[in-house]
Amino acid sequence: MSTKNLTLIIVLVVILLFGGCACSRYNGLVTSDQGVKTSWSNVETNYQRRTDLYNSVIKVIEGSANFEKSTLKEVITARSKATSVTVDVNDSNSLAAYQRAQGQLQGSFSRLMAVAEAYPDLKTTQQFQNFQTDISGTENRINVARRDFNSQVQEYNLKVKTFPSNIFAGMFGYHEKPYYKADPGTENAPDIHFDIK
Repeated sequence: MSTKNLTLIIVLVVILLFGGCACSRYNGLVTSDQGVKTSWSNVETNYQRRTDLYNSVIKVIEGSANFEKSTLKEVITARSKATSVTVDVNDSNSLAAYQRAQGQLQGSFSRLMAVAEAYPDLKTTQQFQNFQTDISGTENRINVARRDFNSQVQEYNLKVKTFPSNIFAGMFGYHEKPYYKADPGTENAPDIHFDIK
């Protein structure tokens, strides 16, 4: 066997090894990227479930005579903003905007529920009682979905940042993705005072 043929065989083996490694890394990145997208879809699905529950209880509250309309309008406005935010899981700014809009919706809805406490006829309706049970389960689902999303992002980011995958990630245009972060202020314990005598 001549030196020329041996060199050609070595070059072909190196090309095949590199190509096989590139295919494997690329497929791993695609799989991980799709996992992040699927997890985000689950987050959105659970937020949509919450919005649907909010919509149903808003209808019950709207039907209640003499209910405080300004609080209800605040919730309807926040709901509209929350459902209009489009998220790109590769963009931390759009993820933060979505999170802010959902936080505003949840805050305004919490105020609405506080006002609803003053309406005993409303609190005794079956729809309102069902809502209170359903929303608790939905909030738990949202928390699980956000945790699962962050796990998928972590797995993806590890592939993008560790050697030798980081070489192929850069070649194929895969970059680090942002995590879903805790709402601002949640790291502080609430200041609770009991007036016990």
